[in-house]
Parts: sequence; C-alpha cells; structure tokens
Amino acid sequence: MISFVAGRVAALGPDAAVVEVGGIGLSLSCTPNTLANLRLGERAHLPAALIVREDSLTLFGFADEDERVVFEQLMSVSGVGPRLAQAMLAVHDPDALRRAVSTEDLNALTKVPGIGRKGAQRIVLELKDRLGPPRGAAASVPAQAGPPASGWREQVHGALLNLGWSAREAESALDVVQAEAEETGLDTTSTQVAVLLRMALKTLGRAT
Repeated sequence: MISFVAGRVAALGPDAAVVEVGGIGLSLSCTPNTLANLRLGERAHLPAALIVREDSLTLFGFADEDERVVFEQLMSVSGVGPRLAQAMLAVHDPDALRRAVSTEDLNALTKVPGIGRKGAQRIVLELKDRLGPPRGAAASVPAQAGPPASGWREQVHGALLNLGWSAREAESALDVVQAEAEETGLDTTSTQVAVLLRMALKTLGRAT
C-alpha cells in the first residue's frame, strides 16, 4: 500500500500532479485545492491512496493526512467511488463534510455533482457515527499563496469539467466569479483555487 509520495513536482495539470520519485514520474489525481498548494520544481510530500481496479491503477494525492482519511471513509459508503469521493473533497473540505454529515445538511451534500438527495441521505446514514464532529480551525486548509493570475481560471475550469459540468457552463460560471471578484475587490491572485471553485459551484447551483 502506498501511504504517501514525496519528491519534486515535475508537472501540474487541472486535475493531477506528476511527482518525480527515484527517477520515475508518478501521476496523482488531486483536488484543485491540493494542486494550488504545489509549486512546479519544488519538493512536495503528499499523502496518497492507490485505488486498484481490474483495468487501472490510480493514485490519489491529498493536501494532508486528514483529507486522505476522509476520502477513504467516503469510499466506504455504498455507491461512492474514488472519483465521487474526490469530487466531494473538491467542493467541501474535511471539516465542512463532517459538519454537513453531523447536522444532516443534505443541501450541502447535494451541491456535489453526482449526489442526489437519496445519495446524500445514504451518506449521512452510513457516516454520521464515523466521520465525527468538525475539528475546528486546526483542520482547515492552511492559508498559502494563491494561484498565478493567469492560472486560476484554467485550474477551476478543469475542476468543473472533472466534476461533470460542460465547458460552456464552466466558462459562464468563471465569468460570473471574475465579475464578482472585481465588484467586491477580491484579489484572485492571492485567493486559493478551492475558494474560487466554491464560488463557481455556488453560481452553477443558482443556475439550476
């Protein structure tokens, strides 16, 4: 079992990072928030989970150990596979998921593309006594430098496509986010990709 991957970040994409380990480039599927905290050419240490399927081996990378643990707990729910679990962590951080499950906030859970009301109810039923309560500020994503000015749209766009939205829907949501940022004075060059992604998802939620 692979518990973590440590090495130089060789490449970054909208939904994955390549980390060089012993001369081999390992591709890890990551949430936008995890990718936003990586820097090309710098060393990284990512908790990881290897998902084995009949026709594939997929590595998933995480911002921290807590995110990896929640990912594995989410996959224990009937009908939740690795991609859907990752999508949940792209929309909600671990503490937000704990809060949604513990308070039975179905509306929060159904903001994740691919989760309907019945699916949200199943997640609450199966995880309420296992995820535990929110851990507070210590479990929040640490504040770090945001994405480059020219890169946030690309990262959020790719994340929205991976979450099941169309290219047209993604572009429309990005335009709204950019307009809202300009109107409120939000600096997109110093804002984490996860925050911008959640703004885009909120916009898409209003449109449905």
